[in-house]
Amino acid sequence: MIFSHSRNLLHLSLNSKIHMKVLLFFLIGIQFHSFCQWNGNETPTYSKLVEDCKIFASIHSEIQLFNMGESDYGLPIYLFVINGGKDSLLTFKKAKQSTTLLVNNAIHPGEPDGINAMLLWVKEWIEKGKPTKDMPVLAFIPAYNIGGMMNRSSTSRANQEGPAEYGFRGNAKNLDLNRDFIKMDSKNAFTFAKIFHGLDPDVFIDNHVTNGADYQYILTLISSLKERLAPSLKDATYFKMIPGLKKQLEKRKIDLIPYIDLVDETPDSGLVMFNDLPRYAMGYASLFNTFSFTVETHMLKPFPERVQATKAFLEEMLVYMKNESELIEKSREEAKKFQMSERYHYFNFELDKSHKDSIRFKGFEAKYKPSEVTGLSRLYYDRNAPYEKYVPFYNTHKAKDSVFIPKFYIVGAQAKELIDRLKANSVEMRKMTKDSTIVVTAQKITDYKSSSNPYEHHYLHNSVKVEKMEKEVNLKSGDIIILAQQEKSFFLQSVLFPQTEDSYFAWNFFDSYLDEKEYFSPYVFEDVAAKLLEEHPDWRKDLEDKKASDAEFSKNQWAQLYFIYQRSAYFEPTYRTIPVYLVF
Repeated sequence: MIFSHSRNLLHLSLNSKIHMKVLLFFLIGIQFHSFCQWNGNETPTYSKLVEDCKIFASIHSEIQLFNMGESDYGLPIYLFVINGGKDSLLTFKKAKQSTTLLVNNAIHPGEPDGINAMLLWVKEWIEKGKPTKDMPVLAFIPAYNIGGMMNRSSTSRANQEGPAEYGFRGNAKNLDLNRDFIKMDSKNAFTFAKIFHGLDPDVFIDNHVTNGADYQYILTLISSLKERLAPSLKDATYFKMIPGLKKQLEKRKIDLIPYIDLVDETPDSGLVMFNDLPRYAMGYASLFNTFSFTVETHMLKPFPERVQATKAFLEEMLVYMKNESELIEKSREEAKKFQMSERYHYFNFELDKSHKDSIRFKGFEAKYKPSEVTGLSRLYYDRNAPYEKYVPFYNTHKAKDSVFIPKFYIVGAQAKELIDRLKANSVEMRKMTKDSTIVVTAQKITDYKSSSNPYEHHYLHNSVKVEKMEKEVNLKSGDIIILAQQEKSFFLQSVLFPQTEDSYFAWNFFDSYLDEKEYFSPYVFEDVAAKLLEEHPDWRKDLEDKKASDAEFSKNQWAQLYFIYQRSAYFEPTYRTIPVYLVF
């Protein structure tokens, strides 16, 4: 092993500074050869990647490598930091106090462009003399999905041009980690949260390779849904940062275009703005007012070209952050103030097709011919027929729903899985120290739909309806009180209101509250129901109206008794009421 060999050399007795310099140059030579002489179609294994990162950190004082915590595979997730402090405390302190970029690689290890781009960037940075003047703190997660990295093959990405071998999309638990940032089913997600909140990055990049249509571009970009952003971040992202990056990349003969998400089968039908929900890495990062991007290189371009494009985006982002650090920091501070002053949270954003823009698109003509496999008509893109023309671009979303933000949330201590996730995301909270009875606004689930098939280990709820009601509740010592207006408020609103797309309710954290725990025996309840109808004539009227309008109901004894039971004091008051209370 190169790292073992290098470590043994470091233990040699050195008698002079000259010997030390000779040794360091020798180690650097080994190091560069170990990963930088790749033949153009290779990406390192996980063990080789970690070995190279350890060598870097052992030789260069400007580079540090931190073991940040567990992955589902059992091996640690590392953080590779350039231009940090002298130790971990100083590094994370510096990251929070200065401009910082966090780059995530290999969340989908079959898309390893970011790994090679990182290694090549570091090699060139060292060759330039390791310049750090005015440089942002640069932090890489070299490989986030370790289980996927270890599941290596050359066949799982059927549509992709290289590399020769690569990892697998699912992690050790067969989770797609780019759907796990809210539900946090993986140990990886808890470690990521530790990294993210430890650094509080100003800019976040998640490196990927896209599937889909064929076109001329090598580099596409997902940016945060503008309607979800605070005004300062929206303006800085869409009117300054992206145009600036686009201009500089064009000088390098690289076009930057929004991610190719299609209205229909081909780009001619138009492109749509990708909805970066909080379940995704960049959507999650956006909740904390971080400038967030997903880089998507094109699967059908050769691997070496994709790597260079990924590296070019990284380089131009670093230059932009160096030149515009004041804009970036100020925009984030204004965004934090904005979110803490907001009174409504908007959610369930849908594409507004009544608002259509256009975008100059470089594609290949989509054509059809008989399939050699099925004999039916099949799509293909004719690379001998390139075009450049305007296509529709739908980039406006509207929120279907909104909720009024309370002053406080109260979460029952029994919701431990939920509280653990709030703590992992650095939410400010305090425990109640004694039992109390207070009036709160309770949230009762009146209706919802669920997916018919499992999605990432869950049956996701949607179309959630909530009834809010004031009620007196008995709170206990250990229950959690959370101030709504804090720096993590966007995150809180996204997870604690059941109606939101990626709420903890949507991800099944409260399914036990959807079951009734007590029922009745019809032959016993008959007499009770008759007495209740005598005491409540309006119930009798409602019952008769229901029987008249619903033929099935009129023939169903149980349904009619249950109709009365639901209105009575016997019906359990906690049914479908989740232990997240609001205080206005």
